[in-house]
Amino acid sequence: MRIMLIGAPGAGKGTQAKILEKSYNAVQIATGDILRKATEAGTELGLKAKSFMDLGHLVTDDLMIKLIREKFTQPGFSQSWIMDGFPRTVAQAEAFGELLDELNLKLDCVIEVDVERPLLIERITGRRVCRNCQAPYHIKFNPPKVENTCDYCGGHDIYQRDDDSEEVVTNRLKVYDLQTSPLIEYYKLKNLLHKLDGNLPVEEVTTKIVNLVNEAR
Repeated sequence: MRIMLIGAPGAGKGTQAKILEKSYNAVQIATGDILRKATEAGTELGLKAKSFMDLGHLVTDDLMIKLIREKFTQPGFSQSWIMDGFPRTVAQAEAFGELLDELNLKLDCVIEVDVERPLLIERITGRRVCRNCQAPYHIKFNPPKVENTCDYCGGHDIYQRDDDSEEVVTNRLKVYDLQTSPLIEYYKLKNLLHKLDGNLPVEEVTTKIVNLVNEAR
């Protein structure tokens, strides 16, 4: 399996990627996680990425491509993967295609998870994370059992990331419309794109994705 999930922030790409990762023994390539690890490490590239993320801007194509290339060329890297959050621009898609050609790999299909804007904003602004163990929560859909106390490590620092604030989220969605939406047309022209209704319950979206993957393999 070599698939790509695209869609606006909050569309549920990460949730679906984790489910598919377990079902198909594939590796989830979550660029959000890659970027956060780089910023937490305080590397030069990580600090550059943070300056963009804190403002709700997309990280530059050059920086993202360097990080992805590094991941794909690691010794023993899996031949079965799910791209989650990359590419975000046509330039990134073209560079990723060149990388796959270089490594003699083929992309099976691209799945667009389409979600209505109000639901996207609710999903993102409600996100919370345990600062100690990084366990994810949502104030409406998945709150901790005890307020501000992590269910897993017992920590008392459940916080909202800077890039999940309403102001930043609104800007992120505007950036998505301007820079990422053209990906839909790009992959449509390559006959790789499949569009799914991401407003449906998680289980229904998963079923539809699995059916598409089985058809494409």
